[in-house]
Amino acid sequence: MRADRADLIARYNFPIDRFQLEAFDALDDGKHVVVAAPTGSGKTVVAEYGIEAAFRDGKRAFYTAPIKALSNQKYRDLVAMHGEDAVGLLTGDNSINGDAPIVVMTTEVLRNMIYGRAGQLSDLGLVVLDEVHFLQDTFRGPVWEEVMIHLPDHVRLVCLSATVSNVQQLADWISTVRGPTHAVTELKRPVELANQYLAKDRTEDRLHLLPTFVNGAVNRDAVRLDESAIRRGPGGRSGADRNDRGGSGNQKGAHRRKLVPPGRVETLKLLHQQDMLPAIFFIFSRNQCDEAARSCVEFGVGLTTDEDRRAIREIVDARLGGLDSADLAVLGYDQFLLQLDAGVAAHHAGMVPPMKEVVEACFIAGLIKVVFATETLAVGINMPARSVVIEKLTKFTGEHHEQLTPGEYTQLTGRAGRRGIDDRGSAVVLWSPWIRFDDVAQLAGSSQFHLRSAFRPTYNMAANLIRTYESERAHDLLNLSFAQYQADRDIVKMQARLERRRSAAAEFRAQAASPLGDIDEYARLRAQEKSSRRDRRYERGDDVDDTIQQLKPGVVIQLFKGKHRGPVAVVASATRKSGSRLSLVNKAGDLLQAVAEDFDSPPAAIGSIKLPPNFAPNRKEYRKEVAYRLRKAKLQAAPKIRSESRDAAMSAEMHPVARDPDLKQRLSAMASAAKAEREVAEIEGRVDGKTSTLARDFDRILVVLETFGYADLDRWELTEAGEMLSRIFHESDLFVAEALRAGLFDGLSPADLAALVSTVVYEHRSPEAPPRPWFSCDDMRSRWTRMAALSEDLNDKERAAEVAEHRDPDPTFAAIAYAWVAGEGFAEVVDDEEMTGGDFVRTTRQLIDLLRQLSVVAPLRGTRRAAGEAAEAAFRGVVSDSATPTSRRDDETELPGPA
Repeated sequence: MRADRADLIARYNFPIDRFQLEAFDALDDGKHVVVAAPTGSGKTVVAEYGIEAAFRDGKRAFYTAPIKALSNQKYRDLVAMHGEDAVGLLTGDNSINGDAPIVVMTTEVLRNMIYGRAGQLSDLGLVVLDEVHFLQDTFRGPVWEEVMIHLPDHVRLVCLSATVSNVQQLADWISTVRGPTHAVTELKRPVELANQYLAKDRTEDRLHLLPTFVNGAVNRDAVRLDESAIRRGPGGRSGADRNDRGGSGNQKGAHRRKLVPPGRVETLKLLHQQDMLPAIFFIFSRNQCDEAARSCVEFGVGLTTDEDRRAIREIVDARLGGLDSADLAVLGYDQFLLQLDAGVAAHHAGMVPPMKEVVEACFIAGLIKVVFATETLAVGINMPARSVVIEKLTKFTGEHHEQLTPGEYTQLTGRAGRRGIDDRGSAVVLWSPWIRFDDVAQLAGSSQFHLRSAFRPTYNMAANLIRTYESERAHDLLNLSFAQYQADRDIVKMQARLERRRSAAAEFRAQAASPLGDIDEYARLRAQEKSSRRDRRYERGDDVDDTIQQLKPGVVIQLFKGKHRGPVAVVASATRKSGSRLSLVNKAGDLLQAVAEDFDSPPAAIGSIKLPPNFAPNRKEYRKEVAYRLRKAKLQAAPKIRSESRDAAMSAEMHPVARDPDLKQRLSAMASAAKAEREVAEIEGRVDGKTSTLARDFDRILVVLETFGYADLDRWELTEAGEMLSRIFHESDLFVAEALRAGLFDGLSPADLAALVSTVVYEHRSPEAPPRPWFSCDDMRSRWTRMAALSEDLNDKERAAEVAEHRDPDPTFAAIAYAWVAGEGFAEVVDDEEMTGGDFVRTTRQLIDLLRQLSVVAPLRGTRRAAGEAAEAAFRGVVSDSATPTSRRDDETELPGPA
């Protein structure tokens, strides 16, 4: 034990826990330490001890965090402990006192330092890797392993992790790579957690709040309550009916209940009555978080005092006072303030960081009592509540619904219970017709979270290995990865998963099969027709969108869409960034929707009708009257449709499968089958590769680099292009380098350059089709066409080389990037119906990061200058304000993973 330990921990006014003392002892013995403990248990104290010890020993210490927001928070904490002169901050947005003895940074910044052989590492004594379980993240996880493998041998590690079941395996791997490592595990929560179950019984018009466990066993009263629910199953027969026949333990004639999920406001009122506030409601939808907060205001919820509201306004003014009033209006400032005054708020990634910071500061200060949040709130942020409410145990992944894992459940419930304030925290799960209580209890009773490596070689990594190490050493370092360490032990588990996914694929294929014909053929026809229709319009120069924007209510046109063919009356039109949309009524009184993609050519008016007064297209009576007037109207002969277009438009609709009444469900099953089959192929490859997978992937990447002229493998050295690639840190690193070499970024204004670069930053994830890409001139559109062709060619070569393909560029953000860099205001470039402020800020910051890299690595001076000017022009207003470390908050982060 260090002689000065008492001085090192004198700042703490609470007793040091057993696991913290165990970690101190290991550090004093010169070992690396991995600390796995629940949220709020005090893992950071171990990091602070190591930093203070290194500082006193004349060594530098780095504190790394996964994201910039968490880096900013740790910077503030350490400044409070050691003073501004002793602490620095290095992120993509900020560079403050980078030569300080204690520096906070994102993990990527440290990785870049290591590859750059920066002099800052010679006197480095300690590195803290916060949220080290993040190494399981598919895209960013490999950075953690790169750091742990490549740091100089004299640097000690303090790894802070969530409670994972294989922490000893992680420690054993670090021992293999770096030397003696001690695993410290704390399973006990600092505040006891009470798991509870809440159901609304409409039969008796009451809420049932029951403990999930009684004396360590599953609560039988909750089981009986759930089993008494009337659940509708196949054929309309209720779950209670089946149970009465002996299905799951209900006695015949048992009292049946109409259970429903409790409403948000009534749940909030119950928590208020039970003294269970403040609370965080986890809702897996941004829109639903906003709607929940809005509903509370509409229902008259009031949880604040006059003094609370005055304090809230002080925080709001301090953090949002610098934002333009027009920007605040776009961000829904007035509604945001109404909700805060009521004591409620939403918190999700769609909000700009300053607004999230206000919510965090107000909640931590006890000024607001309820936050409706997505799961991104759950990790790292010091924002505990007395209660956590989980609305659903399933969440939509973008393709299908998945049940929460034990790790995710632990992450969410980790917020429940404020240390030093609450004797216990409550985790309340709401009743659902889709999830049985047994599943809730099983999830709540499990604490298993198995950490898996996501390490994989990338082009940039390969270039830096060539640049830094000899060939044999580079291969050895890959074999030192945690992924390789885990590979042999996981074959049996992978094989079992393979069989499950094969079975799922077969089941989905069976569900997709249509008795009326070949559904695969039908799907191919649909895809071909959509592509052909778009190409024909582009070739002819038809601007359908402009035409339908000019159609007035009452105009009659011809529509050929789905099963409908014939005249329709326009009752309304709306313009969105994705294009114009028509609301139409046909002769049968059906309400239809149509967009530009539904027309082969610009629709022409063939007549008109006078619409009924009291516009109400959603009402049957209104549509019935429109249909009557449409049937009585004198219409012109429909314009002749080009035969080739009409034939193409009809082919899929005339296919026998188009008449299948279950077509929508079959197409959905078909998509699920395709996804399962892709997973089967991926798992088969992993099983087949066994322990040689990483080395083989690395060698294939090396071949690609040599083929494209980035490396000379015989001489084991990089070319000039390879040196450039080694300094591009991006998920599409090789594609960005190829675009630079092709001159696609040269000779552009800063705004045009930002627009083109944004195509490798942004990814359209909405289920709705993206808007037609916009560029400032024909030259820019030509460059985009060449860029898309370059991407397709590179993907072809990657497939041939059997390496992972890069993500295709996406032009959806180009118009916004151009406008922002050209100087337009936030309110003008952000349409709150199409892109949230949070998404705009996050994407723009990613764009700035890549532009700053190009300002260093681009071959031509003019391109470097334009990239630097574009980055500078983009870093303003709400974007720069969101990157500034503030002093109001105590803790913050937003990232996926367990807590």
